[in-house]
Amino acid sequence: MAAFDDLMLFQRDTEALGQVAGRLGWDQETVMPRGSAEQRGDEMAAISGVLHARRTDSRLGDWLAEAKAPDATGEAMLRHIRRSYDRSTKVPARLAAELARVTSIAQGKWAAARQDEDVAAFVPVLDEVLALKREEAAALAGGGDLYDALLDDYEPGAKAADLEAMFGALRPRLVALREAILGSAHQPATLEGHFAETPQMEMARTLAAAFGFDFNQGRIDKAVHPFSSGSGADVRITTRTDESDPFNCVYSTIHEVGHACYEQGIAPEYALTPLGQGVSMGVHESQSRIYENQIGRSRPFNGWLHDQMTEAFGALSVSDAEAFYGAVNKVKPGYIRTEADEVQYNLHVLLRFDLERELVAGRLEAADLEEAWNTRFETDFGYPVDKPSNGCLQDVHWSVGLLGYFPTYSLGNVYAGCLMQAIHEAVPGVDEALAKGDTSPATTWLRENLQQHGGLRTPRDTIEHACGFAPTEAPLLDYLEAKFGEIYRL
Repeated sequence: MAAFDDLMLFQRDTEALGQVAGRLGWDQETVMPRGSAEQRGDEMAAISGVLHARRTDSRLGDWLAEAKAPDATGEAMLRHIRRSYDRSTKVPARLAAELARVTSIAQGKWAAARQDEDVAAFVPVLDEVLALKREEAAALAGGGDLYDALLDDYEPGAKAADLEAMFGALRPRLVALREAILGSAHQPATLEGHFAETPQMEMARTLAAAFGFDFNQGRIDKAVHPFSSGSGADVRITTRTDESDPFNCVYSTIHEVGHACYEQGIAPEYALTPLGQGVSMGVHESQSRIYENQIGRSRPFNGWLHDQMTEAFGALSVSDAEAFYGAVNKVKPGYIRTEADEVQYNLHVLLRFDLERELVAGRLEAADLEEAWNTRFETDFGYPVDKPSNGCLQDVHWSVGLLGYFPTYSLGNVYAGCLMQAIHEAVPGVDEALAKGDTSPATTWLRENLQQHGGLRTPRDTIEHACGFAPTEAPLLDYLEAKFGEIYRL
């Protein structure tokens, strides 16, 4: 047991330093002065270098060879550390530090380029990021598929070919449903009006509390691109406001609260261990998407939300709670993935999945990205991109090196469909509670059956253990067709 105990003590400090690095990223997105980007890049490179040194420390190899786990939980911890060690030792320290430095700088350049609608200003630093990520992928792949090597960072064990098959099964039914909806004679009204920022942020806090977010160990701030950061006793989320569209704030908040509640829901004894964080981004997205969509956009919950919105903003432009439900779930043309309705959201993800595979493979270069994006978007959605911030500059992911991340959004939607089916089968009275603004029957089931276990199981096994069946796209598609068929009277 000595080797196992020494390894866990060493790993605890590594996990703590990883949390510190995450806090630097949160600060950069929320309150860091704009002129501090270059220095923050150096700071991020320094802490990345320290973390890389710890993750490749030769003692880890010795401890892993000698360590004997006391139980199944210990075996899971060893599995995570061994995987991290094997991957980290393949990436040179120079490359890890340079990736941290360049992506920190690139994030600021992306934000400025997005604000200025200037793709050309972003292309040079994106070229640098792509070159470094291709080098990293080659080091990790060992002659295998470059994209799979990067995907494994976010969804361990997943393969692009398997995701391509799953997404291929999603696309035809989603496209057919979208066409039927847009061609329907019944079209719900749109919520219109002016919605001031201050009550929107107050609403964000009300919603976070309704979904179980612990403000004693978390906080909400504003950012350009909403995100969740941290785990255990310090979990932070961000949201954004649009005074003509309160749903932007409402559903960005609920989405990020889903991520945050996963982290806050992990068993306390796993804190600062390899099991103390969400097991994968696909599973993480299952939590944010089920909170946002299957719960937050449901008819029962929308009845309660309608009353909350009326109290906060006065009389609404829609006639009643049923019309409000239609407005929340309205399917309409749009450019922005994070603002897309449930029917079209995955089509936005599939576009990114295909383009980033081309970027990683070197078949698409940064200078050609805007044209490739615009061409694909018009083919998929039927109308042209009007400006870069609605096109290839809308997402932060590629600027910070998150290539391989995008497919986990759709995988999370698939997982969420499976989980909601399981909740309805296992928990009576869910809809009645949601109609009162009480999400606890659903969120308690998620905490007990999925969230508390953190990284104990592999991603796919995590979902199968919670649901009682292997994940498949069928529940998601059935749910979408039933829900929107009713709304649009198909």
